[in-house]
Amino acid sequence: MDNGVKIPLAERIRPVSLDEYVGQEHLVGKGSVLRNMIESGNLSSFILWGPPGVGKTTLANIISKQLDRSFYTLSAVSSGVKDVRDVISKAKNKTLFNSKTPILFIDEIHRFNKGQQDALLGAVEDGTIILIGATTENPSFEVISPLLSRCQVFVLKELSVEDLDILLTRAIEKDPYLSSRNITVAEKEALMRYSGGDARKLLNVLEIVVSSVPEGEPVTITNDLVKNRLQENMALYDKNGEQHYDIISAFIKSLRGSDPNAAVYWLARMIKGGEDPLFIARRMVILAAEDIGLANPNALLLAQSTFAAVQQIGMPEGRIPLSECAVYLATSPKSNSAYMAIDTALALVEQQGDLSVPLHLRNAPTRLMKELGYHQGYKYAHDFEGNFADLEFLPEEVSGTKLYDPGNNKPEQEIRRRLKILWEKYGY
Repeated sequence: MDNGVKIPLAERIRPVSLDEYVGQEHLVGKGSVLRNMIESGNLSSFILWGPPGVGKTTLANIISKQLDRSFYTLSAVSSGVKDVRDVISKAKNKTLFNSKTPILFIDEIHRFNKGQQDALLGAVEDGTIILIGATTENPSFEVISPLLSRCQVFVLKELSVEDLDILLTRAIEKDPYLSSRNITVAEKEALMRYSGGDARKLLNVLEIVVSSVPEGEPVTITNDLVKNRLQENMALYDKNGEQHYDIISAFIKSLRGSDPNAAVYWLARMIKGGEDPLFIARRMVILAAEDIGLANPNALLLAQSTFAAVQQIGMPEGRIPLSECAVYLATSPKSNSAYMAIDTALALVEQQGDLSVPLHLRNAPTRLMKELGYHQGYKYAHDFEGNFADLEFLPEEVSGTKLYDPGNNKPEQEIRRRLKILWEKYGY
């Protein structure tokens, strides 16, 4: 395709204002929390967490332009501690001559190691920079606690078909090159399916399909045309590594689905493709806790050991413990009961607020506290038969609320049996 422009379509039509931005209404719609922050100019550091191609980088660029702030960007894939310090030094010099705090945007911040994140911490704390991080991974697992505690986390959602349709129409009508072609969209299903809620994928596919039709000829987009052109151009389609996200998803789903053969296949695909082995190991640690849990607590221990082993021995030998762990996790019984318990508890805390700790559970280090009834009525479990004392451990307002429900597997059935004897009020 010789359109006189080598810039990818996604860059050519990237929105430059919030009004042009598509999707994420819960964050940037009228009256939303992030939009209010931007429009007030009272910006604080935050992390954008969401799948690829949903507008994280675009949003950061829009914010810097709208607020007229110096904008620095780093990629966690290619930047080190020195790069971080260089940017912070430049930001300090800028702040001397400008009252507006510069913005530092870090793409894929989950790939920064502890040392790199530590290098950011001081500058975020003292207000030298406003940090905007973008990540496809849960920041609770990937971002160090001191940095995370100084950042709000905004969750971006996968784009809807309606959002993608708006982008498709805009690209065809507004892009200088595409608008010069006679393009008819006869069918959209394949375009939407291959994009998977990812705007960048959608626009890449559109470019591939249009470029396959000779200049001067009309372009009629059908499901078959999209399918055929992508099969012929898969290397081009994946030139930016979009399949990275699809393959790790297939790997995790295979582990969760108890298929060791598929798990090892997708593991091999990632290894062959040069994926960071520690990224793979980290995801298996998360899965061991989230999807296997108390059905086989040893799974988490093995996953942690695998991470340490791969870190110590590197590749290619690291493929062996990775494979061992993948097979073990895939063949383990599954339970998400602990995962569901903490999410249910968090929802309860969000709903009920900070309920008071019952007096008998409070510590009483001073005389006044003892006089106020702190610790009074507490029963030390080991003083009773079976090392159990029937006592209320929840706040009165939520007494009897069952948050943990044992899974349907042998180890947790034994847990259920014991809880049924001890805690009749929870209905086990």
